[in-house]
Amino acid sequence: MTTFPKRIALLGSTGSIGRQTLDVVRRFPEHFRVVAIAARSNVDLLVQQVQEFQPDLVTCFADTPEVEAKARALLPQALIGEQGLLAVATHGDADIVVAATSGLVGLMPTLAAIGAGKTIALANKETLVMAGHLVTQAAQRVGVPIYPIDSEHSAIWQCLRGEETNSIHRLLLTASGGPFRSTPLEELKSVTVKQALAHPTWSMGPKITIDSATLMNKALEVIESHWLFGVPYEKMEVVVHPESIIHSMVEFIDGSVKMQASLPSMHLPIMNALAYPERLDAAQTDFIRELRWADVASLHFESLDLERFPCFHLAVEAGKRGGTYPCVLVGADEEAVELFLAGKISYLEIAQLIEAALERHQSIEQPNVAATLDACSWARRTVRELWKKRA
Repeated sequence: MTTFPKRIALLGSTGSIGRQTLDVVRRFPEHFRVVAIAARSNVDLLVQQVQEFQPDLVTCFADTPEVEAKARALLPQALIGEQGLLAVATHGDADIVVAATSGLVGLMPTLAAIGAGKTIALANKETLVMAGHLVTQAAQRVGVPIYPIDSEHSAIWQCLRGEETNSIHRLLLTASGGPFRSTPLEELKSVTVKQALAHPTWSMGPKITIDSATLMNKALEVIESHWLFGVPYEKMEVVVHPESIIHSMVEFIDGSVKMQASLPSMHLPIMNALAYPERLDAAQTDFIRELRWADVASLHFESLDLERFPCFHLAVEAGKRGGTYPCVLVGADEEAVELFLAGKISYLEIAQLIEAALERHQSIEQPNVAATLDACSWARRTVRELWKKRA
C-alpha cells in the first residue's frame, strides 16, 4: 500500500511539465506535498509557486546576471546556481524527484538524486539520451526506480507491468507526424518558425515542438526506450498515428498486442508516475477528459517516411553507435534548433548541421560525466562554426 502524501522535489517548476506537475499536486493535496522546487529564469512565476506551495527549499538556476539579480531581490531565501539544483535533487525529505528541466542542466541533479536514493520521475530526455549507461547503472547499483514522464514511455511502462522482458517481440512507439506529415517535400525548404511551432496535437515548449516537427523527438524517445526498458534497437519501431490517441504499444512473442490509449494530456503520465503503483481518480480533475470511442470514430496508422524526417535516422543511428555520438547529437540539435528559432538557418539545415557534426566527431566509448558534457559542448561549438562558415 502506498503511503501518502508523497513528498516531491521538483526540478524545472516553471516549464511545461513542471507547471502540469503542480496542477496534479494542486488537485490532490492529500496525496502530494512539494518540499523543494527549482526553476531557471521565470522568476515571477517561481515567486507565485513558492507563495502557493510553500516549499522548504527554493532554487533559481539563473542563466543571466539579470535573472540572478531579480531572484535575489524577490526570493532572498533562494539558493542560486547549480549547487541549488543539487540541493533540491537531494533534499532529505523528498520521496520522489521530478526531473523536468530541459537540456543538459538535468544530468547532474538526476545523478545526485539517484545517489541520494530518491525515486526518479524522469521527463528530461537529454539525461538518458546522453548518459543512459551512467544513469541506469547508477540506478541499478542503489536500487532506485526510474518512472517515465512522457506519454509514449508511460504507455510502454503501463503495458509492461506484470510482463517479462523476454516475452517482448517489439515496442511500437507512435508519432503524430507533426505539422509536416503530409507537406510536399519541396515546400519543406521554405518552412517558417511559426509553421514549425504549430503542432497539431500537443502544446509544448519551443525546443521540443521543433524536435517534434523534425521527428528528432521521436528518435530520442527510441534511445530513451532502449535504456528505460532494456530493449535492443532492432526490437523497436515507430508508426505514425496522427490522432495521438494510442500512445504506444507492446507486441509480445505470442502475437498479442497491448496498447495504452487516452486523449492527449501530459497530466496523465505525470499522475501515473507520481502515484505509482496506485492510480488517481481523473474525475477529480478538470484537465483530463474522458475518451469516448464513438466520438473518436476512426484511427489511422502510417509508415514513417525517412526521407521527410532525416533527423530521425541520424538520431537512431547515433544511439546505435553509442559512445559519445548521442552526446554530440543532443548538443548539435540544441544549437541547430536555437539557430532556426532565431531565424538564422532554414528548417532543412537543422538536419544538415547535425549530420555534419556527427561526421566530424571521434567518439569516446563508455564516456564518464565529464566526457559526456565535453562532447555535447564540442557539438554546439562545431554547429555554430559550421553555420558561420555558411553565413
